[in-house]
Amino acid sequence: MKVLELNNVHKVYNTTHVEVHAVNDVNLTFNEGEFAAIVGPSGSGKTTLLNMIGGLDMPTRGKIMVNNTNLASLKSSTIIDFRMRNIGFVFQSYNLIPVLTAKENIEFIMSLQKWPRKERDKRTIELLQAVGLEDRINSKPSQLSGGQQQRVAVARALASKPRFVLADEPTANLDTKATENLLDIMEKLNREENITFIFSTHDARVVKKARRVITLEDGKVVSDEIKK
Repeated sequence: MKVLELNNVHKVYNTTHVEVHAVNDVNLTFNEGEFAAIVGPSGSGKTTLLNMIGGLDMPTRGKIMVNNTNLASLKSSTIIDFRMRNIGFVFQSYNLIPVLTAKENIEFIMSLQKWPRKERDKRTIELLQAVGLEDRINSKPSQLSGGQQQRVAVARALASKPRFVLADEPTANLDTKATENLLDIMEKLNREENITFIFSTHDARVVKKARRVITLEDGKVVSDEIKK
């Protein structure tokens, strides 16, 4: 099942003297359950593309279709709610709320969506167990290692069962062991929950795990490889 489609997507920044084409005529489709990495050198357009897929930035032209909705057609008053219900985010800086416990961080989006308390608790405990942190349920971010914080962030991204999860350099601040642990967990959750993961990354370890690798250069897709 198709969860995301990009049609002729462009992003142009106008500087004082020249137009900069950060993303140039990108056409991509992502299906349910994919584990894909977007790669390329610095300045290739990876982060810009991921930001547009997540509705954090809008294309200059083209369509980004999520759940039969064109993100560019949404008003600023509705896009936040749409993102919250359809897209999960994992950032390299974790972005956990420091005054909340691991459990409270994970269930935060579900609270905003008015999930019943019993369902929130059940889902949160399931995810804490899935990421191996059931014993840190009441720990705040400052009491967790970087790898543990990122595992909480992954659980939070999955909490409300989004259409897909965007992970922007999620391993950038982690050592080798924490990276391997995190990738194993995300791969396991991807298979068990059938939620699409899309990474923006420089990390060869992420690329090795990915089952699809999309390479950008100068804002264009130059290769799109599905591993056998």
